[in-house]
Amino acid sequence: MMDSIKLYCPLASSVSQVRVLLIGPVGVGKSSFFNSINSVFRGHVTSQAIAGCSTTSLTTQFRTYTVKAGREGKPLPIILCDTMGLEESTGAGLDIDDVVSILKGHLSDYYQFNPCAPLQSEAHSYCKSPELKDKIHCVAYVIDACKVSIMPTKLEEKLGAIRRKVNSMGIPQLVLMTKVDEACPFVSQDIKNIYKSSYIKELMQEVSARLGVPLSCVVPVKNYSQELELDLDCDIILLTSIIQMLRFADNYFDELSDRSSSIQTKE
Repeated sequence: MMDSIKLYCPLASSVSQVRVLLIGPVGVGKSSFFNSINSVFRGHVTSQAIAGCSTTSLTTQFRTYTVKAGREGKPLPIILCDTMGLEESTGAGLDIDDVVSILKGHLSDYYQFNPCAPLQSEAHSYCKSPELKDKIHCVAYVIDACKVSIMPTKLEEKLGAIRRKVNSMGIPQLVLMTKVDEACPFVSQDIKNIYKSSYIKELMQEVSARLGVPLSCVVPVKNYSQELELDLDCDIILLTSIIQMLRFADNYFDELSDRSSSIQTKE
């Protein structure tokens, strides 16, 4: 699985690394997901992205993280883009207008989010002419399995508004359902039970219904949080999610190619 990720090449020749945007409420494990993927390829548990427990987002900047194949290895063909957490109240957390700017490739790495004022096109840090390599090729919503059933209505509405924007831009979307071991004792006993647990399947179905995504697009994962050593079964689940993201990115590039061919045919 690691080799297939290392050898992956985006279908668009102008793109060397697929960009995946992680979006989700505060504290669901967006930064921890990057740290976990990084850990798998480093061969030990790492903590490059700031992660932890807080009522407000610990991530206040737009960050683009490249995973390397080993300590001094080559960068993998995927970039995980981390954002400020979504919050219920208006004027707090990630702004939907900033999400659109990220999707279109206008935000630069280390951009400092301002929940009260989204980035304007005349700002110094605004990239006016982004290329295909700067845009987002796949969106992953990160949802805490323990909080699926108690997701606040306003948060659900925000996610719905973002989904509609992403849909209109033709970007593939999936859902990473984190903390499955905390949600289900059966999975906590053995992570391999992740696809055997009827409770986890119920949560996946609920996420699918609430966010309006097909069940096949809901991917259960477990991040490294308190472990000091890697676990092969956990690694396999994490790598499965990355492979799914790369496949979805292929769909994005296929769609672009089909659209381009259609326009040329009409001309």
